[in-house]
Amino acid sequence: MSRDTLFFDLDGTLVDSEAGILGGIAHALAEMGEPALPREALLGWIGPPMADSFDRLFAGDAARTRRALALYRERYDRQGWREVRAYPGIGDAVEALRAAGHRLAVATSKSERFARRIVDALPFGAAFETVVGASEDGSRRYKDALIAEALARLSLAPAACRMIGDRRMDIEGARQHGMRSIGVLWGFGGEAELRAAGADALAAAPAELAGLVA
Repeated sequence: MSRDTLFFDLDGTLVDSEAGILGGIAHALAEMGEPALPREALLGWIGPPMADSFDRLFAGDAARTRRALALYRERYDRQGWREVRAYPGIGDAVEALRAAGHRLAVATSKSERFARRIVDALPFGAAFETVVGASEDGSRRYKDALIAEALARLSLAPAACRMIGDRRMDIEGARQHGMRSIGVLWGFGGEAELRAAGADALAAAPAELAGLVA
């Protein structure tokens, strides 16, 4: 019996990346002489494309957005990508899903070079056939385009796949392809956001994933 291929988001789903992402934002704002933003305001930046968040902050000033993004990436390349931790139990869940016959991939709005670096460093990173992330020029950064790229790389139809993620963008991207989705409650989105986006199921802990996809 063929089993669904599972596309996992990265930040907030496989790893808690708050320290590295918020540290990068703080670095960029400080270097530009901008006031620091509170943690509560910045948590919503985890998940969407970083360029879009800076663009909103700078009211569409393209030059300031480019500068901020370059400063963010400079710190992230140096240290931010290491400032992550796998969520408790997610490694076991991933390995169990692979052992059950599921193909696995990562689809994230994070830069693909950073995403690959993080996944490669995870003890269970080898479970994923491919890692699809945002292109360097930003032309591929929204979840629907990332899912489309993952489908193309693996030569799959949406009906044979599911998206697993913690933010509304994961769920909405899946719905744009007619793909089923599972929202996870240990990340940055929360139950209300995931339900409003139309998640087909919710997982409160990684150990629940196997039962939800069975």
